Amino acid sequence: MVLGLIEGLSEFLPISSTGHLILVNQWFAFGEAFTKLFDIVIQAGAILAIIILFWKDMWPETWNFKSLEKKWGKIFIAFIFTSVIALLFANTAERYLFSPFVVAAALIFYGVVFLLLEKFQVIRQAKESSYSDAVIIGLIQALALVPGTSRSGITMVGMLLLGYARPQAAKFSFLLAVPTLLAASAYSLLKYKTPISGSEYGYLAIGFFVSFIVAYGVSKWFMAYISKNTFIPFAWYRIVLGILIFGSYFLAR
Repeated sequence: MVLGLIEGLSEFLPISSTGHLILVNQWFAFGEAFTKLFDIVIQAGAILAIIILFWKDMWPETWNFKSLEKKWGKIFIAFIFTSVIALLFANTAERYLFSPFVVAAALIFYGVVFLLLEKFQVIRQAKESSYSDAVIIGLIQALALVPGTSRSGITMVGMLLLGYARPQAAKFSFLLAVPTLLAASAYSLLKYKTPISGSEYGYLAIGFFVSFIVAYGVSKWFMAYISKNTFIPFAWYRIVLGILIFGSYFLAR
């Protein structure tokens, strides 16, 4: 329940769900292999929340190439570029970067980036996304391989730098999460070979359900919030949390 709650709260906010799970898994964790599977399953709960929340935005009224291209063309292109980089570097990132120290550094760095974006605002407006922008967003989203970055957060940063309005940046980030996280989940599940016990199925079900419920509520709230407000509170949250992690790290030494 705790891990499902954290995933649901943090997956689509610009605060890094992976970073939070790495931190909390120090106290709430199963065996190494099952912990990875559990994180994937609760992530799927958050994805389902987005599919339901944006159901009308995801499916065209008429099923033809032009309608599908309009709905998914740019998202698919961004997804492809992210996927290529992830296939090349995901295992390396997981091996060398999944630590509280890296999480803290990324939290602070991108917290400062958000503050600078809000301070030195470029002209932002709702506009039709382009394929060239989709390529850039796909490349930028790959930076989320570094834990603490935030997949949704770095996507929004890219959209803001390209001049898109905050609500449009958030919506594109949420929709791009669907193929990105589904692909990552499927890839990880294919690699999982350990038998699952009856009690573990129960843990997966509870985590999935809690993540789904919380992610749905948080995503719906965030879309309403960001239409009238800035990213500044999330920036300061990231910075403060990063400083606290660094502080606890050096105190422990």
